[in-house]
Amino acid sequence: MKYMFASDIHGSACYCRKMLEAYESQGAVRLILLGDLLYHGPRNDLPAEYDPKQVLAMLNRYQDQIYAVRGNCDSEVDQMVLEFPMMADYALLALNGKTIYATHGHVYHKEALPPMKTGDILIHGHTHLPVAETMGSCYLLNPGSVSLPKDGNPNSYGILDGDRFTIFDFEGGIVKEIGL
Repeated sequence: MKYMFASDIHGSACYCRKMLEAYESQGAVRLILLGDLLYHGPRNDLPAEYDPKQVLAMLNRYQDQIYAVRGNCDSEVDQMVLEFPMMADYALLALNGKTIYATHGHVYHKEALPPMKTGDILIHGHTHLPVAETMGSCYLLNPGSVSLPKDGNPNSYGILDGDRFTIFDFEGGIVKEIGL
């Protein structure tokens, strides 16, 4: 099965729309959002077509297909308008025979790991940088940022398809890829 991972929409209606179009065209069965959905945050510039109300309306249409975790820019007020749960700091997922620790990345990340066993996967956003690498006997993944990528990276998202994790840009190009 295919699963889409995306992070750091930051209220951009333009890139939320592109993300949802990619979700549909990829044929993923779930959209897993890794936080920072509606608000741009005090350290970020306004993203393209900043419109949190439009983003929440678009995301709410997919409420039965979304798993989400809270980012450092997400709040209880955001949860009041979103029609799917997103206030947990992490989610433990068993997908395609893999154990995945999904979080935003501001609490758990490469330098502050959650409890992990051999073969486990830590996936997070927050840094706005795409990552697909091994970390000892585990894996570290980051789909990059939907709306505000850093260090010259493209706007991106990730797809888990069986034992393969691929980070794509919105033109369909492969940014990074790893076998799990």
